[in-house]
Amino acid sequence: MAESDKPSSSSSSTPKTKLRPPPPEPQSHILRRSLIIASFWCLVLFLGAPIWWRTTTIYRANLPLNQMMNWADGKACNPVFPIRVALDVSGLGEPEAQSLLSVTQHALDTMPDFPGHRLRLEAASPTPSDSGDDSIALVVRLTPGEATTSHVSSSLHAHLPLLDITYPPSSRPTPETKSSGLATYIAAQLRETFAEEQALMAYFLATSTISSDRQPHGSHSQIDESLSKRMTRSMKYSGTYHLTFSLFTSGPAPSSWDIDLAVDRYMRPVLDMLRPIHNFTMDSQVQLYAIPGVQSQVLTKEHLSSFINAAEWPLSPSIGGAPTINFIVFMGNQTISLASSQDTSQSWLVPQWGSVYLLPPPAASHVPSELLKQPMLAFASHLLSLLGTPQSGSLPMRLSTLTRVRSVDMLLRASSSLGSLARLSLALPSISIPPSVADGVAKSIHHLELACAQLGSTESLRHARIAETEAERAFFEKSMVGQLYFPDEHKVAVYLPLLGPVGVPLVLGLVTELKAWNIWGRLRARAS
Repeated sequence: MAESDKPSSSSSSTPKTKLRPPPPEPQSHILRRSLIIASFWCLVLFLGAPIWWRTTTIYRANLPLNQMMNWADGKACNPVFPIRVALDVSGLGEPEAQSLLSVTQHALDTMPDFPGHRLRLEAASPTPSDSGDDSIALVVRLTPGEATTSHVSSSLHAHLPLLDITYPPSSRPTPETKSSGLATYIAAQLRETFAEEQALMAYFLATSTISSDRQPHGSHSQIDESLSKRMTRSMKYSGTYHLTFSLFTSGPAPSSWDIDLAVDRYMRPVLDMLRPIHNFTMDSQVQLYAIPGVQSQVLTKEHLSSFINAAEWPLSPSIGGAPTINFIVFMGNQTISLASSQDTSQSWLVPQWGSVYLLPPPAASHVPSELLKQPMLAFASHLLSLLGTPQSGSLPMRLSTLTRVRSVDMLLRASSSLGSLARLSLALPSISIPPSVADGVAKSIHHLELACAQLGSTESLRHARIAETEAERAFFEKSMVGQLYFPDEHKVAVYLPLLGPVGVPLVLGLVTELKAWNIWGRLRARAS
């Protein structure tokens, strides 16, 4: 044990060698290294960071959000338009006519009518050129009755926007008349004539984004279930529709038909009257050995939904962006059984799609235009229903009403799209808004202002249609939604592998250099 202790005592007696510090770094080296690090940081801060910020910033064009929300809330435009009604009182003198006009207007204003309509009476122009003004919705023609006439009667013309009223001689107005039973009767008839248009206006307002406190009072009370069903089965408004006429047969004949002549004879007048509101393109086809989905001789209501064999029949979808309305003539011996009676029917309407007509096959292999008369007339009636045309009144009156209600419909839809776009841009700050969106919004608001200024006219419908198209194009801009697929978590996953290897040496070099300058400063302080 004593011997083992000797090495330890000898080793402990050996003096420890001191580590000499490294020689001080020359000031020129510290300055050169500092300049190198500073140059890197200058490149990062003054060149790299601006380029990164410029190339990664999401472009958001300035949108008039307040103006867009005002349109969506119904504050920018009140959907109320005047309806001009001409009063033809050629059998009365000018004082009597003016008295009747003012008393009738007062009766209209005091009626609990729908505020969305403003019926405005005016004297009918004696010149034929002015009497055919398109802005006149209805002409009321007053005719004195015979001496035996005891009560007032009225009749609406079947083909013209004309309301004939026959009154007894005892009801003839005078200039001093302040109230008149004839004026009250005229006001009641006008209200009944435009009742369907008022209901349509109430439906479009109730289904819009306008808040209930901004809507005319009493609009919701005029919506009934039948009107809702009728508007649900009509097609969405479009400036152009594509009409496809199809002849389907279960056998090899008939193999041809005079569809062009039949359309020109029986449907062209209706299409021409609809031309200010819609444009139409047409094509036709013939399909042999077309087997229907239901082969029963008597079709019930349950069979109608599965009669069209969409899997095998070549029914083309919308062509060129325009909605397609299909009109099918099926050559067969089937009939449609009506549950309410023993009668049968030959046609039915498919909501938002088209119409089908069952026609007995002819003996020849060619279908003449005369045999297509009833199918074409049925298709014309179904076309009006699919377009949402009102059902009451003459055809010119119905089309005039369609123009007014569709202009309001387009205006409300465009306003709703603008409001949705404004709410989307506020809810998603990271969404990009390209210049095309701002341009579409500006065009939409411009045409909305023009449509609101001329509400109810054909020009108003044209401007409202352009506004709705521009608003839809701006809302569904494809380049807006691309940034939504890159949330912040994805950005961190992309930037960390890139900035980590570059940023760590720069930060550590800066920290080391700051320490070196600190040490050099203390040495200088000691030396001094």
